[in-house]
Order: sequence, then structure tokens, then C-alpha cells
Amino acid sequence: MASGGAVVPRMKLGSQGLEVSAQGFGCMGMSAFYGPPKPAADMINLIILHVRNTCIGTERALKGGVRDKVELATKFGFSSYGMDSQIKDPEYVRAACEASLNRLQLDCIDLYYQHRVDTRVPIEITMGETKKLVEEGKIKYVGLSEASASTIRRAHAVHPITAVQLEWSLWSRDVEEDIIPTCRELGIGIVAYSPLGRGFLSGDSNMVASLSKDDFRKDCPRFQAKNLEHNKKLFELVNEIALKKGCTPSQLALAWVHHQGTDVCPIPGTTKIENFNQNIGALSVKLTKEEMAELESIADSVRGDRYSSMTSTYLNSDTPPLSSWNAE
Repeated sequence: MASGGAVVPRMKLGSQGLEVSAQGFGCMGMSAFYGPPKPAADMINLIILHVRNTCIGTERALKGGVRDKVELATKFGFSSYGMDSQIKDPEYVRAACEASLNRLQLDCIDLYYQHRVDTRVPIEITMGETKKLVEEGKIKYVGLSEASASTIRRAHAVHPITAVQLEWSLWSRDVEEDIIPTCRELGIGIVAYSPLGRGFLSGDSNMVASLSKDDFRKDCPRFQAKNLEHNKKLFELVNEIALKKGCTPSQLALAWVHHQGTDVCPIPGTTKIENFNQNIGALSVKLTKEEMAELESIADSVRGDRYSSMTSTYLNSDTPPLSSWNAE
């Protein structure tokens, strides 16, 4: 049950058997990148609140009978910024999994993502060890994050990929060209992170001014002054449509993602209960083809790249051929 008594529908994520709620919960902003870590007790309470939806979870708040009510996803291979932290040879993959299981105090992870693709290691090597972890019962399902179409195909040939996590929202639509079609061809579920444009579409076009000094969004091109004023105008247009629909801008933006297909699970993140409740309301917002087209025409004119450096995205995620690997 969602807050307020609304039932959140379930969905099949991918074709390997995993079922989740139709809207998950992103937890990154609770502890990293979006300013200083938030109070642990408050964040645990928020996660427990979301458990009512049977969510894709995180490495927190899993005691007291909560574990059997969530589908938990976690990642490996991105301990800090920069490619030097992304080492996905067999030894690393196994050590990362064991460390997560130890922190979680669990025997098995529901969905284990490769956080970013290491361009130095053939994807077949990384997936080969991940496959072994599945066979050993330490992982149920395998996922990729920010992977190119070719990387997805090569990984899927080693072991079926259940889900690909990628940035998809009204202002991040570049994945629609080849990554989304590839996932659908292979029967891979799509998990859309940052469906609210990293908070920009959540209801306040002036949110950048309130960001803390260590919030990484300050360095993102779309939040820079040269692009921000233009993008604010886009937000105002989205807000106008939301007013006509009788919903909030965040609900409208989330509804747009939901309307992309029944194979898409957005995972909006928040650190506030009121925003959590508002996000759940997006599930009841229905959009016509005309409204979808109007929103997409607005989104097509967003300015600025997603990151200041695109080296950690699907644009640079192809790996060497397996024949080049020297497993010394």
C-alpha cells in the first residue's frame, strides 16, 4: 500500500522473473553527492515508509522483518569518481559482492548492478564472474548501469541481463536512440534513475540557488548559469501543463516516464516524506498522446550535457574484445 491507501501496482522487470513495484525508490541522495549525508534515523524511517510499496531498496534499514518485503538492488565498481576506481576483473567483482553481503548481513542480493563499465576489462570477464555468483546463490539477478547498446549485447550473451539502469527523464532522452530499443529487443527491464532531472523538475526552478557547496549538481552543465536561465523557461512550461492537469510538475514528469512503457520502472529519490507522498501520486496521472507530444517538444530544447565529464556514461562504455584479455 502507498501512503494514503493507494495500491501501487506490481510489474515484471525484465524477462528473468524479477517482480517489483511499478515505482521504485532511489536512495543515493540520502548519503552522497547531493550535499552532506542526511540524518540516518530520518532516512531509515523514510525507507521503511517506502517498504509499503515493495520497492527496489538499498543497503540500509533491512532489519526487523523488512528484508522479505523489498527487492533490494545494489551496485559494484564505482567507489569514487574517475575511471581508476572502476576495476571489474574477477577478483574485484567477487570481493565487492562479498563486502556488500557482509554489510547487508544477507546471503543473497536480489539485483546486482555493474555501476559503470570499465573500458579496460572485456565485459565478458566481468559478467563471467557475476554469472558464477548467480550460480552460487549470492545474486539472483544481474543488471548494468550506464551501458552502451553494444556492451549490453555482449554482457547479455554471457548471462541474461535483467535490468539496465540509465538516466531517463523529460530532459535526458538520448538513450531512446539505441539503448532503449536494445533492451526491449533482449527482454531487459529499464530502471530510470533521476526521472525528475536531478530535482530540477520537482517543483522549484530556483532550486540551484539553495544547493549546498558540496552538491555535485553545481558542476553539472545544465545547472550552470549559461544554460540555467534557458532551462528555467522549460520548467515553467512544464509547470503550466501541470497546472492544467491538476498535478505537480514532479508528478507530471514522473507520469511521462511511466507512460514510456510497462517495462520501465522509475526510481525517484527524495529525503522528505512530503516529496515521497507526492511522487506516489504520479501513478494516477494519465497523459494523452497530445500531452506527451507537447511535453516532448519542450524537452527537446534542453541545454547542457548531463555531466561535466561524460567519461563515466554509456557514451564511453565499450570494452576491449575478449581476445585481448590477459588474465595474469
